[in-house]
Amino acid sequence: MSPVPHQNPDPALMREHYRSVLLHESDLAATPMDQFDRWFTDAAERGLPEPNAMVVSTADTDGRPSSRTVLMKRFDARGFVFYTNYTSRKGTELTANPHVSLLFPWHRIARQVIVTGTAERVGRDETAAYFRTRPHGSQLGAWASEQSSVIPSREKLMERYELLAERYPEGEQVPVPPHWGGFRVTPNAVEFWQGHENRLHDRLRYVQGGGDGDEGEREGQGWRVERLCP
Repeated sequence: MSPVPHQNPDPALMREHYRSVLLHESDLAATPMDQFDRWFTDAAERGLPEPNAMVVSTADTDGRPSSRTVLMKRFDARGFVFYTNYTSRKGTELTANPHVSLLFPWHRIARQVIVTGTAERVGRDETAAYFRTRPHGSQLGAWASEQSSVIPSREKLMERYELLAERYPEGEQVPVPPHWGGFRVTPNAVEFWQGHENRLHDRLRYVQGGGDGDEGEREGQGWRVERLCP
């Protein structure tokens, strides 16, 4: 019997038919961070794996983009915070060019949130407070990994880690690496995307207003909401 030929899946035939509740302007909170809080809480309560995972997109000074998935560790009225090695590609790009985009892809509930804004480093006290909450192994990893640099082998990485584990055994305080810390992304626009049938999705975007009294500003918060075609 001849073997059945293997057929690769055809991405052009892959479709999800979204049947979500419509998203109306009147449903939105006064500010994008309050609205994000609602959706993030909903995503977590519905059991999405790592709802704080976000795609961080940066660009170098020549405009060449790069993207990677990072875990958001804090959000409040000031913006979104994540931590990284400042000498990594994203770290060096954000230092040279602070413009950044974040994407929260919540596929299971047919939602995504897209943030555009600017990034700045958080204070060292804030970085240290978060670093102390990390597992001991993750603290060592922040020292062992020269993130984004070329390394000859995984064995070399593990050799660095084991030397650090000997120097700072479990239970001993690991100092915060000077090259490691947080970035806070302050948004200037936040889009809430809700999937619907026939690809007629809802896209509502908060944009910073031009000043007090702008037409369409939400409750004096300096944000206006605009609807985008899907």
